Amino acid sequence: MGWLDYHLHHFEIPDPLKRKVVHIGIPDEDMEMSMEILPGWEVKIADYFSRENNRADYRYDYGDDWKHGVELEEIQPREKEVKYPVCIDGQRSCPPEDCGGPRGYEDFLKIIMDPQHEQYRETLDWVGGEFDPEHFDAKGVYFYNPKERLKMAFE
Repeated sequence: MGWLDYHLHHFEIPDPLKRKVVHIGIPDEDMEMSMEILPGWEVKIADYFSRENNRADYRYDYGDDWKHGVELEEIQPREKEVKYPVCIDGQRSCPPEDCGGPRGYEDFLKIIMDPQHEQYRETLDWVGGEFDPEHFDAKGVYFYNPKERLKMAFE
């Protein structure tokens, strides 16, 4: 999505064999959680997806509390020379990291859409000078190995 993965996050997906929901992401021994989070670098969410088990929830940054629904729409045949996973489509830009969750993002959008707003220039500077909420480029979506991404985020 474009976030840096330096916040705790996890996927919630049903395990049809055990008939319970599993949580896959970044476990944190220092944080009291009401659930066990399996390390994303050891457990692949792809192993849980199927045509019948095609939905998962994704939670990112427990403070900002981003919640996303993930749906497997289609399983396509593998192509030689293609590195998977691949994003084939999407909509809109990723909200900026640390913008305050869904409510903060709404405020952010109101500010950057109003050049007369007192925080307009400051907010655009904070986000890097420009932001187009409608922009999406599937070719610009990269998938990293979760263990490597963890190192990148916290080192």
